[in-house]
Amino acid sequence: MTVPATLAPEFTPRAAFTVVLVGMPGAGKTSVGRRLAQRLGLPFKDADSEIEAAAGQPITEIFARYGEAHFREGERRVIGRLLEGPPIVLATGGGAFNDPETRAAVKTNGAAAIWLRCGMQTLLRRVSGRATRPMFLNADPVEVLSRLMAARHPIYAEADIVIDCLDDESPEATTEKVAAAIGNWGPPSRLPVTLGERTYDILVGPGLLSRAGALIAPVLPAKRVAVVTDATVAPLHLDTLRQGLESAGIEIRAAVTVPSGEASKSIASFAQVLEELLAAGVDRRTTIIALGGGVVGDLAGFAAAAALRGLPFIQMPTTLLAQVDSSVGGKTGINLKAGKNLAGAFHQPRIVLADTGALSTLPVRELRAGYAEVAKHGLLHGAMWDWCETFGARAVAGDAAALRHAVLESCRLKAGVVAADEREESAEGGRALLNLGHTFGHAIEAECGYDGTLLHGEGVAIGLGLAARLSARLGYCDAALPLRVEAHMASVGLPARIRDLPRGFTVEALMARMRKDKKVRDGALRFVLLRAPGDVFTAGDVPAGTVEALLREEGCAG
Repeated sequence: MTVPATLAPEFTPRAAFTVVLVGMPGAGKTSVGRRLAQRLGLPFKDADSEIEAAAGQPITEIFARYGEAHFREGERRVIGRLLEGPPIVLATGGGAFNDPETRAAVKTNGAAAIWLRCGMQTLLRRVSGRATRPMFLNADPVEVLSRLMAARHPIYAEADIVIDCLDDESPEATTEKVAAAIGNWGPPSRLPVTLGERTYDILVGPGLLSRAGALIAPVLPAKRVAVVTDATVAPLHLDTLRQGLESAGIEIRAAVTVPSGEASKSIASFAQVLEELLAAGVDRRTTIIALGGGVVGDLAGFAAAAALRGLPFIQMPTTLLAQVDSSVGGKTGINLKAGKNLAGAFHQPRIVLADTGALSTLPVRELRAGYAEVAKHGLLHGAMWDWCETFGARAVAGDAAALRHAVLESCRLKAGVVAADEREESAEGGRALLNLGHTFGHAIEAECGYDGTLLHGEGVAIGLGLAARLSARLGYCDAALPLRVEAHMASVGLPARIRDLPRGFTVEALMARMRKDKKVRDGALRFVLLRAPGDVFTAGDVPAGTVEALLREEGCAG
């Protein structure tokens, strides 16, 4: 496989984005918007003023002469035009966000929608006696506000950020709250995984868990979910996710927590998750959310595939390894005594939310282990390998921009491969190439017993070096490539060779593990090999004796 070199060796920070203020009449969108625009150094636009300028008449007259439907159509066009331009702060009319085309335009153009949520008394004080608000002319303002709040609040909840405005709060104080919230927000990068009617998006960026409700609402069959997580992730991120879901009116039927670690990818944990989900009353319109690393994603995904013969599923990966690899592509499963991932199903998610802000909570060892998959993608891509050698250490050190770039480009590569070979059916290439380093890595990991002695990514790191050494031994690549791969693994703190591990292995045991690998066909071992970074292929004719000799050379007994 040769992937086009589309990566720049450096990565650039995101550009400024448009801020769209939504909320009820009297919420203070215009007064806050003007102050916010000045603070952010952006132009301010008021949608109602823009509509009046375009129509040449006040909104009250547009309503009186042409009706609300005509006004809404013009409002939609004006807001759409403003969103397509350079970044601004935009104050919208109270009903603008209710239009689905307008909400879609906000999302498509990478704008941040902010709901200024006010209580009845605050709104009543601000709208009473205002002749410029057509809906309140000759009407009881309490009745009008009650009706509008009931209709609009569930839709406002789809905004990216919700700001609660206190009754006695000044516009300056509200502006401060909005500015602080924006500082922690960035429009997520959106990548499609193109699979026909099962096409879904991968969203990459910081702060996605806190606004998960608004981001996932469009793909939910019903506003109810069940969350599967683990004992380490739950205290760190479950409350944030819960608030993000509840702000959008999404009910959490259950939150199932399993022990942390690879041992939870077991038949026992699989049964536990199924029993707890069904006891909570999930039905076929309840979406299962996997909140955690690769173990949780694989386990929850398999449970979603099996429960009631298939439930909708969403991945919210919180580890680097899961964000760059296991959360994308629909592979789910558990481990058996015979080997890793030997029971499972292909079950594609509805959406993947890769919140890169969650990576700041990872221990250094977990971050390094996840980076091994980034390095694998680099070797598959070629140009990305150059980036890894230049900037990989920054990613492992926790640099936010480097991590976001690593996740985004890894997901871009994997999305393309999965779209071309969803179920790994191509014998010579396609999705099977993503197993580079994994035949060796899985065998070493399984032999360690999934007890935490060796993390999956650490096994992959060693496997990448072994795959390169096997490629060189068979004459496919330059003899310098294995040294280059191993040097990079070591430079970011990963084990580079089997001899770096504190325990020993036998050739017989590792060969037995590899013969049980899912990729074995007709009893023949299959390896992903390299000619050079960016030029990889699958080989099914590697002599077992050559592999055994390599393992002995690496210090394995036997």
